[in-house]
Amino acid sequence: MPENENELLWQASEKQLTDSNLNSFVSFINKRYQLSHSVSDYPALHEWSINHRELFWEACWHYFGILHETPYKHVLENTSDIKNSRWFSGATLNFSQNLIELNLVNPNKIALKEYNESGFFQSFTYQELMERSQALAIFLRQEGIKQGDCIAACVSNCSESIIAMLACSSIGAIWSSCSPDFGVNGMLDRFKQIEPVALFASQSYQYNGKYFDIRNNIKELTQKLTTVKQLILFEEKFEDSNGKNIDRKQFSNSIKVSSLNEASSLHIANKDFSYQQLPFNHPLYIMFSSGTTGVPKCIVHCAGGTLIQHLKEHQLHCDLKPEDTLFYFTTCGWMMWNWLISGLASKATLILYDGSPFSPSPEILFDIAQKENISHLGLGAKFISSVEKHGLKPIEKFSLEKLRCLLSTGSPLSHESFDFVYNSIKKDLCLSSISGGTDIISCFVLGNPTLPVYKGEIQCKGLGMDVDVYDENGNSIKQQKGELVCKQSFPTIPLGFWNDADGEKFHKAYFQQFNNCWAHGDYAEITENNGFIIHGRSDAVLNPGGVRIGTAEIYRQVEKIDEVLESVVIGQNWEDDVRVILFVVLRNGITLDKKLISGIKKSIRENATPRHVPSLIFQVADIPRTKSGKIVELAVREIVNGGHVKNIESLANPEALEYFRALAGK
Repeated sequence: MPENENELLWQASEKQLTDSNLNSFVSFINKRYQLSHSVSDYPALHEWSINHRELFWEACWHYFGILHETPYKHVLENTSDIKNSRWFSGATLNFSQNLIELNLVNPNKIALKEYNESGFFQSFTYQELMERSQALAIFLRQEGIKQGDCIAACVSNCSESIIAMLACSSIGAIWSSCSPDFGVNGMLDRFKQIEPVALFASQSYQYNGKYFDIRNNIKELTQKLTTVKQLILFEEKFEDSNGKNIDRKQFSNSIKVSSLNEASSLHIANKDFSYQQLPFNHPLYIMFSSGTTGVPKCIVHCAGGTLIQHLKEHQLHCDLKPEDTLFYFTTCGWMMWNWLISGLASKATLILYDGSPFSPSPEILFDIAQKENISHLGLGAKFISSVEKHGLKPIEKFSLEKLRCLLSTGSPLSHESFDFVYNSIKKDLCLSSISGGTDIISCFVLGNPTLPVYKGEIQCKGLGMDVDVYDENGNSIKQQKGELVCKQSFPTIPLGFWNDADGEKFHKAYFQQFNNCWAHGDYAEITENNGFIIHGRSDAVLNPGGVRIGTAEIYRQVEKIDEVLESVVIGQNWEDDVRVILFVVLRNGITLDKKLISGIKKSIRENATPRHVPSLIFQVADIPRTKSGKIVELAVREIVNGGHVKNIESLANPEALEYFRALAGK
């Protein structure tokens, strides 16, 4: 192992350990269950949470004070069947009620603050959030929308989106959203499968200083989504909108069109409003897979599981407290938006930002973090790398006094990015790289406010998550690369896929590889510190000469090259084997020449292995990525191997595929 690879970067002070929610939780379970051997440290707590998982999740229920109407009869049923286990049977609750009413002892506290790149700002107290969402829920009920109906949303990351989601879940409707930069076909690929009865929609959005009017897209969408009978449009917020009003005449007579302000002001929320009390496993969200290799899968998540898992992650793994401010840079098409919203259940204040993270300035997110005293700052790993590539050093301009947790996800965070955070953002904070995904709307491995941070490592397994790494034969391995798995059930195992009546597609996606065990599709490694390194997606693993190589191992070395802005690496079928091909986007004015190619290969050879060195390196102008910013290795691999991408609507920049199409077969 290279020098300083296992370097300790941060550890909590004695005061931070004592004051942590995790310490409070340990005291709670030791007292409640009168354990003969007290759970005194995290490894012991995690082991207890796995060996006594019913007691652990029951402890979470009571420690978090989950609001419910009917108590649970059983914490867990079908304990031996991971796929068909059911949690907290008999319990009834409402997701929205838990996000809003848990904080009404302090109704004037700010719940949301919203920014966008054009300078717009607004905020809502918890009282205002309750009133607006309840009024909208009354409107939806009067329009005939009921428990179990699907609601689609093509919306920006704004306060209105959260109000709409809370209103829908308060009456038991199922929410499913995407961001407004999706094309019509991309939205149809998702929403047509779930047959929504209503659609919430933004009329426009702004990104990187450009204004995009999407009203024609929404009109076309309503024409093709024949099940939609109610369209609720958000008001404009951008200067370039020039005061455009809603033109109801352009929509079919079979669709009722309202503005969100109208819908949520026609009724006055009052004390007689009733939240629909629903089973723990009632559907809350339908999330979509990226869909780059086919029609997106519709993943159904339950209300109770989402609530209790997010409370656990926020309060125990992120140490989120009522006085804290939580921000995550996300869109409504990424699960981190759903994860962010759940911060309301921990009585925190949420910060929203809509637009480019580099507009109107490259430091806009740090400006907001400083101004709003953000305590928990969520950024994509790619964004952190880009900040470094831009030569920015936020530590020189921003004190970020309240910031104590920096969260990173979206792709593996490189060792070098760990160094950059502590050297150039802030020295004293818990850097929590997290990994899980849309599939479980939560995390398998994540941060911990009481454990040390080691360079390049995710700190720990999640509590109550029986996570392991298997070799191809299903044997548990450590300090070797293999498949990330979970060996026991957990509350956010999806209810299944929409329109998958016999569960065959669901089984094939997660349970086919290992018997009665969730295989997540990540190529991972458990370190000597019991931390984790994610080496990339298993389906993108390279296999030259029969040796498996995680793509993150190559990206890490390429990111060190100053001339390279970003890259994608794939395996091409070649002469009965696989050869590794690297594509790079270079800084303006730089051309890929023999000297640079040699330097890239040398860096990879010396810091990884000779097998990691690509056979070919090409310069391209852009790299395809999903709407949430993830580089799409599988799409590039498909093109280079002479195939075609089945669903280019899932890509933010499908035109980038043409660079690779021209190189196919070379």
